[in-house]
Amino acid sequence: MSDTITADLVDLDLSADTKEAATRALAGRMAAHGRVTDLEGFLADAAAREAQMPTGLDGGIGIPHCRSEHVTAPTLAFGRSTAGIDFGAADGPADLIFLIAAPAGADDAHLTILSALARRLMDTGFTDALRSATDAETTAALIRGEETAAAAVPADPATSVGPATSVGPAASAGPAASVGPAASVGPATSVGPATSAASGEDRPFRIVAVTSCPTGIAHTYMAAEALENAGHEAGVEVVVETQGSAGFTRLDPAVIDAADAVILAHDVPVREKERFAGKPTVDTGVKAAINRPAALITEVRAKAERGETTTAAPSGGTPVERTGAGGEGYGTKLRTWLMSGVSYMVPFVAAGGLLIALGFAIGGYDINKAPSVMDHFVWTQADSWGALLFQIGGVAFGFLVPVLAGYIAYGMADRPGLVPGFVGGAISLTVNAGFLGGLAAGLIAGGVVLAVQRVRIPAALRGIMPVVVIPLISSAVVGFLMFVVIGKPIAEAQKGMTDWLNGLTGTNAVLLGALLGLMMCFDLGGPVNKVAYTFATAGIAVASPSDSAMKVMAAVMAAGMVPPLAMALATSVRGRLFNRAERENGKAAWVLGASFISEGAIPFAAADPLRVIPASMAGGAVTGALSMAFGATLRAPHGGIFVVPLIGSPLLYLVAIAAGVCVTTALVLVLKGLRRTAPVGPATSEQATAAPARSKEAVAAQPL
Repeated sequence: MSDTITADLVDLDLSADTKEAATRALAGRMAAHGRVTDLEGFLADAAAREAQMPTGLDGGIGIPHCRSEHVTAPTLAFGRSTAGIDFGAADGPADLIFLIAAPAGADDAHLTILSALARRLMDTGFTDALRSATDAETTAALIRGEETAAAAVPADPATSVGPATSVGPAASAGPAASVGPAASVGPATSVGPATSAASGEDRPFRIVAVTSCPTGIAHTYMAAEALENAGHEAGVEVVVETQGSAGFTRLDPAVIDAADAVILAHDVPVREKERFAGKPTVDTGVKAAINRPAALITEVRAKAERGETTTAAPSGGTPVERTGAGGEGYGTKLRTWLMSGVSYMVPFVAAGGLLIALGFAIGGYDINKAPSVMDHFVWTQADSWGALLFQIGGVAFGFLVPVLAGYIAYGMADRPGLVPGFVGGAISLTVNAGFLGGLAAGLIAGGVVLAVQRVRIPAALRGIMPVVVIPLISSAVVGFLMFVVIGKPIAEAQKGMTDWLNGLTGTNAVLLGALLGLMMCFDLGGPVNKVAYTFATAGIAVASPSDSAMKVMAAVMAAGMVPPLAMALATSVRGRLFNRAERENGKAAWVLGASFISEGAIPFAAADPLRVIPASMAGGAVTGALSMAFGATLRAPHGGIFVVPLIGSPLLYLVAIAAGVCVTTALVLVLKGLRRTAPVGPATSEQATAAPARSKEAVAAQPL
């Protein structure tokens, strides 16, 4: 792609003295040439990436990079600093700064281009040529890998990147990584002596490696290149699997089986890590592979000589961790584990709740007293169909607490956590500990399994550990704790919470409705929203919920509908306050809001959080309070306006929703109107006012 970098995107006298200023200066060049549509939005995405891990590399290189919806095409900008800029590298400031930008939906070809550049940065001949280049045109041509530029800047043929390593359309796939439409940067590549023997004592030492970083481009491929080069110098055969943004190709199982050792250089969990179990392994961060690859190879060879191997078959992180970032604190992990259980539980809540609600709608409120449909079912009677739906829903509800506990444990300890988690959840129902007991049982089950997995065991027993030993021991421990130790106290706490809820009247009920409304609209489908929703669904997750519990459920659903409906109304009333993308999102928000999908307001909140979120919270509080004051009830945990026939006091319920929507709409329009009258600061690009709204994913972009 010959236009990935042009002379206009090169600054050979970068005067910035901080990484933020350097990124802004290079991004400004991109914005000036239409490569970036919203300078401030792009800089926010770049800062979010930088916060994950410093982008400075040893050797005087800085590679700020991100993936953002404000980027129109894959773009590189280059700056050379005389004084040096601190990008967090261990050896000091960087003088070669590459700003790498890719669209949020960049395809594999784009990612391949940028990945190959990352590999080239490990070539000292290439970086030396950049330091000696005298004009922007030559520098851009050199980065693109054009033959004339490579010829103009001679380098050591053993290390330089020749014509076969390029960023232009003329690129060809050679021994070095190519960058261009015809380029091929394979996720798994190998480096070793040409005289490698297939077997016997003459064959070289074989290492398989995995590299990955939070963004999956720059550090991932630089680490791979560094390990390959170090292996070549040491006479070691190295095969690397790069788990990058463009996906990854699994190493051939035969290659892994033939390997003598493993190097895992990663800052996010390695996918399918269990493939490498039973071999000498060095597990480290991705930067270690970039900065000291030879030392890692020496270390893993020493482990192999001593006969050290991994003692268990790690699963590459728990199911939750496989999609998360490394370095999370315990509080974040705890929230993730709990949300794992809730996410698996919600479909049971929705299906069971709607079936029970339909049963009541068809058969009346005495349907819960109907005999089993196995004993009495008349095809032509509505009551029989109502009883059937009610009883199916009741069975579905019976799984709620076991599923919650089981998948909390699953999020912590993977599949071995399922059995003790489900057992603990079932015991929670038996001792009347309810949802609180399920939460405790899930956490205990996951913790017990993790503890058992850390115990060293004889090799002969490893095969039966996941099938017999772990389920047996963990279920026994969890069962003992739930039956004998903590089950009764939790059951008392659950009963106390239920009694408190049932005793709420008047002002207290209205205040609770307002609080739940605030929570539902605070993060629009995030953890706080889920806490309020789980609290509500826990109250109705029984065959005969109390009136107070159904009021809480009604208030929660009504408040959750307010933000997207308000954004839809605001874009219809004062469309000029919103850009084109927001107006399009507003059309979809009508349907999302009516369906009780709070996430429909996320694009608006992400683009303008200081105005949209407070306004949404105000409207949600009004709706929640009014719903409680009106005494509206709801037996279904989901459905939006489509379950209005199942709502007690439906007209007043709709009035409560309309009031909250009006409040939020008015506040958003007033606040946005005030913003438009304020002067635009010099740092804001001309494109910013016409830029598309940032989505939730772009704000927290997994850049590159």
